[in-house]
Parts: sequence; C-alpha cells; structure tokens
Amino acid sequence: MEKVMITVATTGAFPSKEQNPNIPLTPKEIADDVYECWKAGAAIAHVHVRDDEGKGTMSLAKFQETVQLIRSRCDIVLNLTTSGDLNAADDERLAHLVELKPEMASYDAGTMNWMHDTLFVNHPHFLEKLGRTTMENNIKPEIEIMDAGMVYNALHYINKGVLHSPGHYQFVMGVPGGIGATIKNLVFLRGLIPGDSTWSAFGVGRHHLPILFATLAMGGHVRVGMEDNIFYAKNRLAKSNAEFVERASRLIREAGKEVATPDEARQILNLPNNGERRMLL
Repeated sequence: MEKVMITVATTGAFPSKEQNPNIPLTPKEIADDVYECWKAGAAIAHVHVRDDEGKGTMSLAKFQETVQLIRSRCDIVLNLTTSGDLNAADDERLAHLVELKPEMASYDAGTMNWMHDTLFVNHPHFLEKLGRTTMENNIKPEIEIMDAGMVYNALHYINKGVLHSPGHYQFVMGVPGGIGATIKNLVFLRGLIPGDSTWSAFGVGRHHLPILFATLAMGGHVRVGMEDNIFYAKNRLAKSNAEFVERASRLIREAGKEVATPDEARQILNLPNNGERRMLL
C-alpha cells in the first residue's frame, strides 16, 4: 500500500500561549509534544525553538537542548528550521546545521512580503550558502514553496549543483503575501516540480483541511501542527499537536493508504546516511 509521511510542525516562530495555551514553547514542552506526535504516527518533526520570552530564535543552545531531548526518546526524523527569526544573520541560520547535522532542514526558496507587513529575506547568496551547507553535512533540504516563482528558484539551484535532485518540496499555502490555499493552486504547483520529486503540502488556518484532503487525493504527503493552525475545528482550539496527527493518520487509513514510519520516510526521501544519526545524543 502507498505510504504517506506525516510531518508535524509543533511550534513555529509566531503562535503564542495567549492564542492557544497548548502550544509547546520550551525545549521540554517541544520534546514531550514531538514524542506524543511520534506515537500518534508522525514520521518527521519540523522543529522551531523559542527564547526564554517565547519569541522565535535561532539560538544554538536552544536547538541543542531540544534536539537532545527528542533524540533520547524516539527515532522521528528531525527537520530543523533555518528561518526561526526574521532578524537572524545568515551565519546564525546555519550554525545549528553544522553543529547538530540533522537529517533534514528547511530551505525557503525565495524572498517574500511576509504577512504583508515585513520582509522574509532569503537572499540568493544565502540560498547558495544554505544549499552548499546541506550538501557538505549530508542534510536533505525540504524546499519550502510559498509562491510559484520559488519553484523556479529551486530548479535553478538544482541545475547549478547547489541542491541535489530529486528534491523534496513542501507547498506552504495560505500565508498572506504568498500563494492562496486553493485546490486549483495546489494542482498548479504540483505540475511545476519534476516528476521524480517527493512533495507535501499544507494550508494555513482555516485552509488546513481542504488542502489536507486534496493532498491525499493527489498522492502527496501531509503536514499538520500548531505552527500552521491553532484550531482543530471552527471555534475549537487544538488540545495538542498529537490531536492533529491522530486525525491525519485516520484520514490516511480511510483513504486506503498507510502511515509511514520514520524509517519508511527515510527510504522515501533517500535521506543521507539513512538514519545513522537519528538516535545520536
């Protein structure tokens, strides 16, 4: 049967306890939450960390603590963000990759007007440096696509040898300033990437479920979690990230497919070293 990978994005850089008191922010909260999501069927954890005031940070120490806590408890694939703080310098966005050598890392394939009120800057020089850093450290980039032009940016860097092919693409839909979260747009984006690619998609906020349903129908992988959506249903806050994973697991099985384990995700993605680092402390 077809295997579907579930990525859980537990925290992000912006949702707060005031918006949903159940969102994990400290290294222990994040690790506990990721562990529960792993038990519920998540194969990949997309990890952001927060500072002591709850703000998004690229602190190496926070990543080290969080990663160690997660790796000590489960074999989930770790996908560490490179964009946890919009004001971080390029070197700050890369230091944890060199130090911790996660199996995956986010690769945001272009600059955009984030939420219509600030810039999310991914300069071409940074994208080249990030791509080469992932190659040198045997890290699989998750190529995050927030608008169609970012696909062509990624293809440019593949052709230039900065990124390996086939790539793994994550379609980020519904962020103000990026592509809208419609099924028509999902079909359009899917048609832009090479046929041998792997891909996943999610819709932000109220667009979560329509994009989840469409992605499963189109043969993609899925991402869920409070980074993208703090509501489980209309007017009902999510109780935990595991609640999202449990629903995604049920829907995958109802669709006649199987939930991929972390090791099956490693095979699907052809991860470098195929998980040799997954339980390193």
